[in-house]
Amino acid sequence: MTAQQQIPEGYMRNALGHLVPEDQVREQDKLRDQVARELAQEAEDLHARLKAFKAKALGDIADLVTIAAERYDVQLGGKKGNVTATTYDGEYQVTRSYAERVSFTEEVEAAKTLINDCIMRWSEGANPHIRALVDRAFRTDSQGQIRTSAILELLRLEIDDEEWQRAMTALKDSMQSAGTAVYIRVYKRVDRAGQLKPISLNLAEV
Repeated sequence: MTAQQQIPEGYMRNALGHLVPEDQVREQDKLRDQVARELAQEAEDLHARLKAFKAKALGDIADLVTIAAERYDVQLGGKKGNVTATTYDGEYQVTRSYAERVSFTEEVEAAKTLINDCIMRWSEGANPHIRALVDRAFRTDSQGQIRTSAILELLRLEIDDEEWQRAMTALKDSMQSAGTAVYIRVYKRVDRAGQLKPISLNLAEV
């Protein structure tokens, strides 16, 4: 089934790709189709606008950095770098920030086994919060990826145990760079004395 195929007048296409006469489609199904289609199309439009905004923001900030470099006759070594642009009155702030993406090799499974062995060995006297921390660390997200921040929480624990230390070494060895992500964040000062509040561009936070 392709979205480009013309649907004859008086018909609707179902999820299997079959053409169904409109008079055989329930009114509730038609209403649901209309609501879902209108919202999805509006979401696609918003997505395209956000994508265009990010591209414009990155371009404008890059131009700002280039102009500053030319003003001081400086040759920039690269385009990457965290930059903050603030309005003259301090009301708005726009930041460009880079963050390294981290992925995990198969060595993370060895680390998990060592950690579980430690907890089994400590089972009688171990703090239950450590078990919860470990479970959260190795829980994957919706894409099946391990959360880097949760792994870093484990690495911050100072536990004087040889097996635990081997587990932490395996964790560190399993981490590898998976590229760099760039973010644009916009903030607004609520009042003169107040802190900057982020202007959310994430639907989950609106």
